[in-house]
Amino acid sequence: MDLILLLKAAILGIVEGLTEFLPISSTGHLILVGTLLDFHDERGKLFEIVIQSAAILAVVWEYRARLGHALISATREEASRRLLVNVAIAFLPLAVLGLVFGKWLKLHLFNAPVVAATFILGGLIILWAERRSHHERVATVDDMNWLDALKVGIAQAFALIPGTSRSGATIIGGMLFGLSRKAATEFTFFLAIPTLGVAGLYSLYKERALLSVDDLGMWAVGMLFSFISAFVCVRWLIRFVSTHSFKVFAWYRIVFGLIVLLTWQMGWVHWAD
Repeated sequence: MDLILLLKAAILGIVEGLTEFLPISSTGHLILVGTLLDFHDERGKLFEIVIQSAAILAVVWEYRARLGHALISATREEASRRLLVNVAIAFLPLAVLGLVFGKWLKLHLFNAPVVAATFILGGLIILWAERRSHHERVATVDDMNWLDALKVGIAQAFALIPGTSRSGATIIGGMLFGLSRKAATEFTFFLAIPTLGVAGLYSLYKERALLSVDDLGMWAVGMLFSFISAFVCVRWLIRFVSTHSFKVFAWYRIVFGLIVLLTWQMGWVHWAD
């Protein structure tokens, strides 16, 4: 196995794990880092799908007791049933819009200028949202109703645009709709399981011709680093949101987006689609 390839797999795994649940866009970072590592061909795109599954497993492991209880007790406990129903409702908008517009979006919007622009726009939206006064109507995930879930699901659908950030859209959207920071963040984690899981399985099915036993070592390394970094990130983010705003992520997005636009405009880096 090529050691350089394994190193690239480890780097991309760390990038995926750290950015999947932060409001800074994992897709955007993988597009840009994959370009810098010269690992952005069809094989590289399939690899991104594979390591995304490890980030989902990190959430499942962190919330294994809560998820297990919800699945087992859904038929007899209202809170468990409501959680599962709300996650299903929130998943639908992105699923439907992704099936309808997914191919067009990938063809026209998956490029460095768009990613950089959405990085900057997303940062400005976060700053605007943080300046608003928030009326916390929903303190915990258990307090959410189906309409809250649908609103968060509609917000998540904006993540179909690369660079937007799925977690950023759902967390900030949830806060604007009256969820507390912790409730919005935890619901984002739960919503990631069907959203990324179904999207990953669908993508693997479409790209099944690229599956190769020779890539197992690369996948294993990428998944391992993705799982570890995502697990650390999930635990850290829950503690962080209890005492901090998201302004630091907003400024990161703006600065990073400007750097990408500058390097693209000046021709210093050839950012691939």
